[in-house]
Amino acid sequence: MDLDAVRTFIAAADAGRFQEAAAELAVTQQAVSKRIAALERSLGVRLFTRTPRGAELTIDGQAFLPHARELLRVAERAVASVHTGRRPLRVDMITSRSATSGLMRGFHRAHPEIDLDVVMLFDIETAVAAIRSGAIDASFRAVTMPGRPLPGDIESVRVLDEPLQFLVGPAHALASARSVTLTRLAGHRIWMPGLAPGTEWTAYYDDLAAEFGLTIEATGPNFGSDALLDTIADTPALATFMGEQTRLVWPAGHGLRRIPVTDPTPVYPHSLLWRRDDPHPALAVLRAHLAATAAGHGAPGTWAPDWVIPR
Repeated sequence: MDLDAVRTFIAAADAGRFQEAAAELAVTQQAVSKRIAALERSLGVRLFTRTPRGAELTIDGQAFLPHARELLRVAERAVASVHTGRRPLRVDMITSRSATSGLMRGFHRAHPEIDLDVVMLFDIETAVAAIRSGAIDASFRAVTMPGRPLPGDIESVRVLDEPLQFLVGPAHALASARSVTLTRLAGHRIWMPGLAPGTEWTAYYDDLAAEFGLTIEATGPNFGSDALLDTIADTPALATFMGEQTRLVWPAGHGLRRIPVTDPTPVYPHSLLWRRDDPHPALAVLRAHLAATAAGHGAPGTWAPDWVIPR
């Protein structure tokens, strides 16, 4: 349906005269008559009757008027939803409990006027495709895949190096340790059922295990963090890695311990990715916020693979 004709119909209905509708729309009276006639043909009904006082709505015109108004409102909302700066900023992160979720909550507190849509895509390839297509504006990703550089139209900046902690149950051999070195973890079973082949986080932990002789297992289905914590609490032989800023809640009876890892401290390097020509004005605000609040990376005594996003 021709929205210009619908808009003209509403103007004529409100004014009661085609001449006044023409003046309001800055078109000729003849153009108004042609638009109304075309709309009547498409609907198969008469919308106006001519009278000495102007143009009056027919019964069909009266019935159509509220729907015509709604048509224009819907069209205006549709345009506003994609207008630069009017639609929400769409940002991807891996999980709602991650350190990057904390970064976005901090951004929202600092800029409550900016509307946000938060999505959770699976891996970096899915995220990069969504950025390039315009489905999202930015993505928090820790690393790129070794041997797979980012496309030339994708920018990135390292925003946070998150130290890993060793998570154990109360009966684990290292439960009483105040800290542990990476070399001391050799021989202990580290269980991470969320490691999926071909993902960037699995590539990270593969390199960590190879570099320090660790045993990292991904056996069994991944039932989520709650099931993982239950198993770690009940199984003295198992432990896992968790990011220092990953938010975890477990029953008091679990007695889990989060133990800092040192010499060196493995860090999971979080970066923000975006398309270079993305026009959303809030994207620049997010980048400025992260630049002002992000922790430095590459600190002495830390470790990350040499193929992570360097900036």
